[in-house]
Amino acid sequence: MALAPTPAAPELIIESGGAIPGPDSHGSGDPTGDWPSSGAAYYALFAIIFATFMTFFDQTVFGMLAQRIKTDFQLSDEALGFVGGPASIIFYVLVGIPMARLADIYPRKFVLAGGMVATSTVMMLGGLAQSFGQFIASRMFLGAGGSAHAPAAYSQLADAFPPRKITRAFALLQLGFIGGTTIGVMWGGKLVMQSAAWNDAPLLGMKVFGWQWLLVYMGLAGLVAAVLLLLAKEPVRKLPPGKSNQLPADAPTSRKITTFLGLDALKAINARKAVFYPMFGALALSAVETFGLAFWRVPFMVRSYGWNEAQIGAVMGPMMLVANLIGITLGGVFIEWLAKRYSDANVRGAAILFGGSTICAMLSPLMPTGEASLAVMALGGIFGLAGAVPQNAAIQRIAPPEMRGQVTAFYLFMFTFFGAMGSQVVGSVAYRIVGNEAELWKALVITASVLLPLATFLMVRAIRPYREEVARLEAEGR
Repeated sequence: MALAPTPAAPELIIESGGAIPGPDSHGSGDPTGDWPSSGAAYYALFAIIFATFMTFFDQTVFGMLAQRIKTDFQLSDEALGFVGGPASIIFYVLVGIPMARLADIYPRKFVLAGGMVATSTVMMLGGLAQSFGQFIASRMFLGAGGSAHAPAAYSQLADAFPPRKITRAFALLQLGFIGGTTIGVMWGGKLVMQSAAWNDAPLLGMKVFGWQWLLVYMGLAGLVAAVLLLLAKEPVRKLPPGKSNQLPADAPTSRKITTFLGLDALKAINARKAVFYPMFGALALSAVETFGLAFWRVPFMVRSYGWNEAQIGAVMGPMMLVANLIGITLGGVFIEWLAKRYSDANVRGAAILFGGSTICAMLSPLMPTGEASLAVMALGGIFGLAGAVPQNAAIQRIAPPEMRGQVTAFYLFMFTFFGAMGSQVVGSVAYRIVGNEAELWKALVITASVLLPLATFLMVRAIRPYREEVARLEAEGR
């Protein structure tokens, strides 16, 4: 039986009359036209994909350095877990939402390019760090620099591609993730092994570990991505009539501050809490496990099966490449098939795929051989990546267009913040509960068994309210 739509949630409108002529002066474009040319749209998508590739390539290679960072800085598993995640999220908590506000009022390509310059510079500084304290500081600022990347990228693509093509654009965007994580594993393992042979040579009086040079080189590549982003054409913002991304000229200072801090977007989220809250919670819990596994899988393979980084990369890289390509295809095909039957296909499909990820994450550390463990891990990656596309599409579908960047930022904040906690959670479980470095697999099983079933349950809870919200939007002609 079809469900009646919920009463219309109060819209948080910034009236266009008397708006301050902002830096993004074309911000109140016609939502039905003014689309960029196909070439311009796909170039922007290419630039964003490359920048995303660099982001995940850097993260993947950094994860493969985990055991060497532990050895050279003489860290415990708990301290190593802090380096892998929480250290990079401290400043993100402070500036993440305000930085996303920049994506709602300034040309997105400038926000994206500026973020890449900042993260690349900080990464190179980490490659020159002379102490553990300096290294931690570089990881802290790294998260702040990249905080606006996803909100600005999603917002720009949503205005560059017509609705009938936006799912394709988001699917292709996953190529950045696929390339970064798979090539990062395949090349990263070899690079890490090569860097082990590099002398800890002095540079301008500083001692630089061999693996730190990898951070410097990756930072330089990130600057190339920034240039490509600057060359993209900024699309016209597709805002509904009567709405603007700018505040009225006579708005009080307190109003400007609350808007910049994202409180308007937070109110919009709260107005639709029945659908947003469970989705946010599911994403947060799954992110803890996903990021935790991603950071600890190399130490897990080293300790459980005696493999080195090059062996891990040689086997895991091709597996992940195939798994990710299957995942991105499965996500699109499966959701399109569900959409013919259910108006809530995005969230319904995500819930089903969450279940598949849960089973694989619990089984992978229990496999008798390294190859079998990586194979089950790759299968879990198929479900995980397939579920990412409908989650992103669901948020873009129901987020108010005039604050899409900030709503997306809050959603991704849950992914980024709690994901960053993943390495710390697994490290703390391994250090304080398991208590044996050789049995890291137990910590992985514990975290997956606790977090992922709950995440799946929350995504299931979001199905009905999402369906009702879609019905309300369709009734309004949106």
